[in-house]
Amino acid sequence: MDRAGETTRPTRRRRVRNGGRSRSTTLPGNPHAADRRTARTTLVTVGENDTQRPNRAGTAETVLHDERLGVPLWYWFAGVGVAAILSAEVHLGSPGIPAWLPYLVLVPFAVWIVARLGRTRVRVVERDGERYLLAGKATLPASVVSRAAAVPASAKSAALGRQLDPAAFVLNRSWVKTMVLVVLDDEDDPTPYWLVSSRRPDDVVAALVHGS
Repeated sequence: MDRAGETTRPTRRRRVRNGGRSRSTTLPGNPHAADRRTARTTLVTVGENDTQRPNRAGTAETVLHDERLGVPLWYWFAGVGVAAILSAEVHLGSPGIPAWLPYLVLVPFAVWIVARLGRTRVRVVERDGERYLLAGKATLPASVVSRAAAVPASAKSAALGRQLDPAAFVLNRSWVKTMVLVVLDDEDDPTPYWLVSSRRPDDVVAALVHGS
C-alpha cells in the first residue's frame, strides 16, 4: 500500500551476467526500457561455426562464414621500415626541423596504410531465410547466384588476366592466393560474375550455394 503523498514507480528487470550465468534483478525505472533492451539481439551461438548477431540495420543475421583478408606479417615490417628510412632522409636533408618530427608523422601513417589494406572482410550471412555474400561493402543475394566455384592459386592469374570479363565485379587482394568465382543469373544486373579473394574459397562456396 502506498503512503499518503507518495507515488509508486514502475519496476524494470535488469539481466546481470555472472560467470556465464545470468540472473534477473528488479530495479525502479521505466517499464519500456526492458522492452528496448530485449529488442537488441545479443550474440547467440547457433551451431559449431554459425553465430547469430544483429547487423547495422538491427535485423538479426546468422553468420555462416567470416574472414578478414589481413595482410602478411612482412607487410608491417616493410611499411614501418620504409617509413623509417624516409624519415631519416628527411631529417638529414632538412637539419633545421626536429629529429623526431618525420618519425612522428611518417611511421604512424605507414601503420595506418597497412592496417587499412587488411580491413576487408568476406562474409556469408543469412537474413530472414535468404543468404548473402558480403565482399567488402558489396552485397550479393544467393537467390541470383547460378553457381560458384573455388579458383586455385594456379588459375588466379588467368582469371584476372586474359579470361577476365570487363563487366565482372572484382575484389582482389594480391597477398591472398585463392579466389571465389560466383556466376550470376540476374536479368536486371549486367554483371556476369563476381571474383572475390578468399583464403577459404571452399567454405564460401559451401556456405553460399550448397546450403541454399
